[in-house]
Amino acid sequence: MSTTKFFGASFDATDAARVARFWAAVLDRKVADGADEHDAVVEAGDPGSGPRLAFHKVPEAKSVKNRFHPDLITGDYEGETARLLALGATKIGEVQRNGARWTTFADIEGNEFDLIAG
Repeated sequence: MSTTKFFGASFDATDAARVARFWAAVLDRKVADGADEHDAVVEAGDPGSGPRLAFHKVPEAKSVKNRFHPDLITGDYEGETARLLALGATKIGEVQRNGARWTTFADIEGNEFDLIAG
């Protein structure tokens, strides 16, 4: 039996604190104390709210599609879409297939994520 647990996800950033504030607002979480442009963490919050998110400054800009991206699910698809856009997300594309619906967005640094109607 493994003792390994999924603790969190780390993302490259050009301004770690700025993108952490975006994701904290998206997920209604808190940015941990000590966040700066180099390193920032969005705390996990309540149990079941998902892993902690860490952001680390890298010298290069994002240049290709993410190999890993977060999937968010909501019961208020239209309202959440409007809220994400107001926070600075950009809509990349929408899919409706086999009764499923989701939108792919980019965060304020261009990292892709999906919002699923649930």
